[in-house]
This record gives sequence, C-alpha cells and structure tokens, in this order.
Amino acid sequence: MRMTAVFKGLLLLSVTLVVWTVPIERNAEPPQEEKLEENADTGLYYDRYLREVIEVLETDPHFREKLQTANTDDIKNGRLSKELDLVGHHVRTRLDELKRQEVSRLRMLLKAKLDSTNAQSVQMDHASLLRQFEHLDPHNQNTFEAKDLELLIVTATKDLENYDAERHEEFKRYEMLKEHERREYLKSLDQEKREKEERRIAELKEKHKQHPKVNAPGSVNQLREVWEETDGLDPQEFNPKTFFKLHDTNGDGLLDEQELEALFTKELEKVYDPKNEEDDMMEMEEERLRMREHVMKNVDLNHDRLVSLEEFLKSTEKKEFNNANEWQTLDDTKPVYTEEELQRFEVELRDKEVELGRRAEKLRQEQELLIERSKALEAQKREYQQAVMEMSQKQKEQQEVNRQPPPGPNGELNFQQEIQKLANEEGQVVKVPVDQNGEVQNNLQAEPPQNLPQHTS
Repeated sequence: MRMTAVFKGLLLLSVTLVVWTVPIERNAEPPQEEKLEENADTGLYYDRYLREVIEVLETDPHFREKLQTANTDDIKNGRLSKELDLVGHHVRTRLDELKRQEVSRLRMLLKAKLDSTNAQSVQMDHASLLRQFEHLDPHNQNTFEAKDLELLIVTATKDLENYDAERHEEFKRYEMLKEHERREYLKSLDQEKREKEERRIAELKEKHKQHPKVNAPGSVNQLREVWEETDGLDPQEFNPKTFFKLHDTNGDGLLDEQELEALFTKELEKVYDPKNEEDDMMEMEEERLRMREHVMKNVDLNHDRLVSLEEFLKSTEKKEFNNANEWQTLDDTKPVYTEEELQRFEVELRDKEVELGRRAEKLRQEQELLIERSKALEAQKREYQQAVMEMSQKQKEQQEVNRQPPPGPNGELNFQQEIQKLANEEGQVVKVPVDQNGEVQNNLQAEPPQNLPQHTS
C-alpha cells in the first residue's frame, strides 16, 4: 500500500492545506510519490513528527493489515493504537528514537519562547511545560507507547477539523488590517488627494468584478469545463466515473481536499490574476477554501473529509448538480467582518503599538546604557595603558641609574669601583693612583696578580 493511502486512512489527513495548487495536466507525467509526500504539509506544528511516525508504522506488515480493515471510528477514537504492542522490535526502537527527538525539539521551542519573554531567570520544569503539547505523553519522554499513538491520532484529527475555522479567522484579520491601513492612508491625505484616491480604489473594485461567469464548484458545468479545458476531452462525452478516476491522482480510490481544490483552478483564474493590481491573491485562497467546503458539505456524506467514488456518483444524481446557479464570489457576499469587529481590531492594534513603543523605548535605554558602559570601559582601558607606559618608563630610568658609577664628594663621577670590578673579572690587580686630594689620576697601570704560577718555556 502506498504511504499516501495509509496517511489518509490512519489520521484522516486528507487536508494537505497547500496554498498554491497547480492545475492537473492530462498529458503530463504522473508526479513521483516522494514529491507528493514532501509537499503534503498538514499545517500542524508537529507535522514532521506525525509524518515520520506514519512512515515507520507503514513498514510493519501487521499494523498495515489492521489499518486496512479498521473503520473510521476505530481510527478517530484511537482504538487502533492498541495494535502497537504487536509491531516488530525494530519499529518500536525507531518510534522511541522519534519521540525523543520530538521531546528535544519541543524543549528547544519552550526555551526559545521563555527567552523571547525575558524569562531566563525562571527555573524551567520541562515535564510540566511539555503538558501543553497534546500530541504526546509528557510523563514518558523516552519511549513511544500506545498512549502516544492514541494522543497523536486524536490530537491531529481535532486540530485538522479546526484548521479551516482558523484559516477563515486569519483571513478576516487580514481583511480588517487591509481596511485599517486604507483608512489611515486616506486620513493622511488632503481633501483633493483623498477624493482622487477614493475614486481610484472604487475603479479597481469595479474592474475586479468584471469577470466571466463562475460556475458553482462541483456542478456539472464546472466539472465539464475542467474535462474540456484541463483534460482536453470532448464535453459531450463527459463521464463522472471516468472524471473521478482521472483526478484521483494517487490512485487510492478517494478524492482528498488537495485533489478537490485542484479542480477549482480554472474557476479561480476567471476572477484572480496575480498581474492585476485589483486582484488579491489572499482573497483567491479564501475563495478556494470556500469552494472546497461547499463541495464537501454536499458530497462528503460520512464527513470523513474524503470523497469516495460512491459519494461522488451520488452527488451527480442530485438536482443541484445539473441546475446549479452561478457561484457567488467574495465580492458578491457580505463582508467577512462587521464594523464593530473592525473597531475592536483597531483598538487591539493601538494597544499593540503602545506595547511595541514601550519595548522599543526600553531597548533604546538599554542601548544607551551599553554605550555609556562601553565608553567607561574604553576610558579605563586608556588609563590602564597610560599607567603601564609610565611604569615602564620609570623602570627604564631606574635601570640607567643603576648602571652609572657613584658620584664623588663634589658630584663628579667616580670610576674607581667600576674599573676595579672590570680588572677583577680579567684576573688583574689594578692600582688606582690618587692625588693628595683623593682624586683619581689618569696614569693607570695594571699589575699582574701576585702568587700566580709562572709559565715555563
């Protein structure tokens, strides 16, 4: 069994949440499985851990067999995790290693979070902090047990079910921020420029609305358009069963959410063009999500986030399939936010700006303090260098003084002791004549030392 099918069956991870979905070309070579797996990101912060666990479990024949016979409820409620006790030793060893790596990664995330909140001085209790992560058992940080698999399945299923709602909320905040910035920009203009800008914005909005008819996703008109323009087939020969198999790109007998979203590309291209100023690509992805939710609501009968061939064929028998109205785009529906929500959002923005300003001022003060400390250290360094130079100079002067002979009674230099020292070193006795005043005379003579052995020829 291919890993993609196991991936879907195990965790109902049909939603790959890929932002940029490419159209399917009938004559193109099928993509390799490895590339599909690399791109199939669930959007979960533990996506890599989830993916690696699945890949390891797939290598065990017993677990793979149980997975094929398990129903949706067995998977979603975690009962399948009990089969972990029967997998091979090498599989358990690898799972243990993956869990230790995940725990280590989470510890690094926690440390980074604490560092960013200036909580370095707080003593970290990793065991208690790890409890906030629901996809593993924090009490056992070394081995992968059945409870870990159960928590991973339940948490991933819950998180993916909430993911669409989170995407809608993110889009709402994006639209409110865009409107807030538009209003603030208009406030900064004088009356003449503001009126001109308002007219330009209105013209762009009107231009964006001028697009061909958008077929309702999942309707016969929409599917036939894909059949003809993307697949290059005769629209009069449209066959739902053939269409399903053609767009089941991984051949697992199911249409997942990524495969469904690929069907909407032609409709979205009617409304959005990245080259046009009036077209917002963030809105295009929201439109893609709305289309996929519309199809799932009407086609996915068992709510497992997958469309089987049976469900797909039943949807083609409905009245709505043949008599679908034109799709209402975001421009045709009411705004995704209310004025009250926008006002609360702007208050939140102002509060954040004040907080950011406070932090910036604190950082500025800390920077000034560091600069002052740096200057003080530089001054201390210069003083130290000056003291070292003065001390070195004094040592040199003292050495010069030590090398000079002692002065005579009248301050003149007295070389008698130095000359006698040199003579002694050469093994001679030097008589230093002095006059009646005790001054050294210039006619110095060296006499050989007494009692030295005489050399014979």
